Amino acid sequence: MNDPERPWLANYPAGVPTKIDMDEYRSIAQVLATSCERFAHRPAFANMGRTLTYADVDRLSRAFASYLLNVLKLQRGDRVAIMLPNVLQYPVAIFGVLRAGLTVVNTNPLYTARELRHQLHDAGVSAIVVLDNFAATLAEVLHDTPCRHVITTGLGDLLGFPKSMLVNTMLKHVKKLVPAYRIDHAVRFNAALAHGARVPPPHVPIGNDDIAFLQYTGGTTGVAKGAMLTHGNLVANMQQASAWINRDVREGEEVIVTAIPLYHIFALTANCLVFMKFGGLNHLVTNPRDMPGFVRILRGIRMTAITGVNTLFNGLLNTPGFEKVDFSALHLTLGGGTAVQRSVAERWKKLTGVTLVEAYGLTETSPAACMNPLDIPEYNGSIGLPIPSTDVNIRDDDGKALPAGQTGELCVRGPQVMKGYWQRPEETAQVLGDDGWLHTGDVARMDEDGFFYIVDRKKDMILVSGFNVYPNEVEDVVAQCPGVLEAAAVGIPDEKSGEAVKVVVVRKDPNLSAETVRAFCKENLTGYKLPKVIEFRDALPKSNVGKILRRELRDPVKAPV
Repeated sequence: MNDPERPWLANYPAGVPTKIDMDEYRSIAQVLATSCERFAHRPAFANMGRTLTYADVDRLSRAFASYLLNVLKLQRGDRVAIMLPNVLQYPVAIFGVLRAGLTVVNTNPLYTARELRHQLHDAGVSAIVVLDNFAATLAEVLHDTPCRHVITTGLGDLLGFPKSMLVNTMLKHVKKLVPAYRIDHAVRFNAALAHGARVPPPHVPIGNDDIAFLQYTGGTTGVAKGAMLTHGNLVANMQQASAWINRDVREGEEVIVTAIPLYHIFALTANCLVFMKFGGLNHLVTNPRDMPGFVRILRGIRMTAITGVNTLFNGLLNTPGFEKVDFSALHLTLGGGTAVQRSVAERWKKLTGVTLVEAYGLTETSPAACMNPLDIPEYNGSIGLPIPSTDVNIRDDDGKALPAGQTGELCVRGPQVMKGYWQRPEETAQVLGDDGWLHTGDVARMDEDGFFYIVDRKKDMILVSGFNVYPNEVEDVVAQCPGVLEAAAVGIPDEKSGEAVKVVVVRKDPNLSAETVRAFCKENLTGYKLPKVIEFRDALPKSNVGKILRRELRDPVKAPV
């Protein structure tokens, strides 16, 4: 197909349609109902030795929807916060909320009291489901929020007796991982399910334009705000990703490792929704930061797919025992969230035999916008091609579309693009033009074949003597230096050049010196890109998903070398 404005169409994988069917499903609730009927006896979610079938998820989520509507008397469109890690309660809760015609407000369990108060206020939350481990933070701010109903749950609540009791007792009384808290009138999750199971939920009509999630993000501007993702946005992205991988999956047989938290948009769509449509099993990993424990989980299952961010893949590759995992059924490895580094991708392919396929998206695009073909033989450094029913272009600062090869801001248009930011019309207008194009804030270029390459975030760019230096490029080079485990680059003030490059390195080889890193950089980077400051740390600060928090690296923790 020869389209000068869409050169990527000529390189579309065989069998992938250029457009999706938006009429197949009216809502996420309908997707769930269809899968639960088709795959009733197939496993849907597994965690800590317990598996829920699709029939279980159907039954339990209906009971939770009934509780929300019949007992709490929540009204269509009310917001319900879910403050849970990857446990079995999470899919039951979100699908119950969505079936009830309510809106999910995904809430990071690691939020501070200040962050939690802001989100509950900003979203106007009516109810919240919270894990006991994090309820003390909620108790601290609850009185200062509009939230009227609290549902608490223990980590083991859906594991079945006696394991549920043993896990909850161990966490609270032995490991002391549940701080003391008091929340009057809180209801236990299992009690809510029991109440809801007594009466079927009323039928609630749900359409594509109804808001399914308020997904909070720093976005392309300003402080954290809620991206309004409709049922139509999420269904569209599920259909787009499903069409892209359809010929490579086997219905009812896929086992996807879900280590990224489901409250993050990447795992929510790519793992939960897409593989639910295919009748797959999501194997939930509650604490992927415990790398030895994570590897033990992987050695006990026969995974067919795994998603993650660069730091997760790098962490696995550097954890003893990972090389003994059974990779014989693995056929899909998807990287996103942050740039995949070539050194990590090449090591992954060498060990597993499977290419680490990079994709790109934002919270504001539900999230996928571009993806590499699954059959690429090797990591290619690009984020791939626009997925079906998606247009992407590169624009200059005046909003003019640029030709192939030129660098500018990546802009996206498609049915997966958010409705806007919750109660922030001005900020919505900044990123969503009248023509429906989302301005991502990412600097990128397109090659002649329609493949897109992210250069970096606009706000992370370092300006050295008038030259643009992109941290991703510097980090990718430093990561290839022998003896380096991880690296991050940031800009710091400099009297002569305005800004200078600072690199923070985590050693793999304890004898690695700054002189060795400098020499390696000198061989691979031009002069103005060379790090002026090299600092060694024991670890890099990361978000709960594994993104490196560059903003925390600008101040030294010790004298630089």
